[in-house]
Amino acid sequence: MTNLKKVRAAGLAYVAAISVASIASEAARAADAFDLGAMIEAARQEPPITVYAVTGKIVDTAQAFTKKYGVQASGKKVNEATQVELLIRERQAGNVVGDVSVATDVASAMGELLPEGIVTSWTPPDIEADIPEKLRNPLTVVSDAHVWTYNTEKYAKCPVTNIWQLTEPQWKGKLAMLDLFDKPLYADWFNQIEMHHDAEVAKAYEDLYGKKLDTGGATATAAWVKAFAENGPLLSDSTTVADAAGAPGQADPFFVITSTAKYRDNEAKGLKLGLCAGIKPFSGFLYPGFGLIATQTKSPNAARLFVHYLMTEEGIAPQTVDGKISGNSKINLPLDEPSGVSRHIDELMAFDSSTAAADLDKRESWQDFWRTNYRK
Repeated sequence: MTNLKKVRAAGLAYVAAISVASIASEAARAADAFDLGAMIEAARQEPPITVYAVTGKIVDTAQAFTKKYGVQASGKKVNEATQVELLIRERQAGNVVGDVSVATDVASAMGELLPEGIVTSWTPPDIEADIPEKLRNPLTVVSDAHVWTYNTEKYAKCPVTNIWQLTEPQWKGKLAMLDLFDKPLYADWFNQIEMHHDAEVAKAYEDLYGKKLDTGGATATAAWVKAFAENGPLLSDSTTVADAAGAPGQADPFFVITSTAKYRDNEAKGLKLGLCAGIKPFSGFLYPGFGLIATQTKSPNAARLFVHYLMTEEGIAPQTVDGKISGNSKINLPLDEPSGVSRHIDELMAFDSSTAAADLDKRESWQDFWRTNYRK
């Protein structure tokens, strides 16, 4: 390397170091300037808030929040698609009911709600350092783990080691997952795989069969989705899918992909759900749940305080017991969480929120592709 190049390289390294230091310094100043006590006092002067979330546990969480801070909040269970619809209609009517949205449709949030200013994202400055950078904007409050699942009563260990096995004849009619027409996050999952992990899907095929995948010009992901759909997976709600896999006494149980939240039914209903670890190229995926605030809320401090509460161990505890992963890296899953997913986080495909708007654009195409290739 010439002296001039060395000087330039050193200069660039210096500038980079200064930039990193500057960002860290700004974050530290923001954290120092943040006054939680002042926010609490301001929130107490504002109207009550309503929080939309996909889990019914939000009702108890809102009650605990109210008791802790003296700030009135009520929780309402609302599914992903309905949250989007309500937030848009309330904005159009100028009558905000849902002040906070937790775990709405990610693709719609990135493609519609945030760009159109219907909602905004806020990351608590005093917790920001504990939140991975990719989860800060929009703020991911919690991620829902969806994992390949088998019946532990029937099988001594997971009967599948590679997703391409699920396209083979022995699994025809014995697979299940959430209905991707009702829960489009599964169509979005296909798009995320194609955009970010297509080479891994192709390699998984080669690892299993010892030859390269001939896609006929399509992507490896499209080839897998086509073959998977041709095996006729049962499409249903989360309870039916979990029961299909885990109900005891089955001679030929289903193999499914479902949320770790359903593993609580191992104790509650005697199910035999087991997480399939080590599946190539992934044992499942992590679906982000944003914490978003209605731009026109009349209670901005109360809304932010609620988001702050969800980023604490106390606030998110009702969800971490179901295997949902907090966006705060300092918060671990309980040791007795029934799925054991904490030992397999690195095996799960993480959604890339930065490309979620593209998932929305491609959603109907994936749903049509599934419909075309589905065979009972």
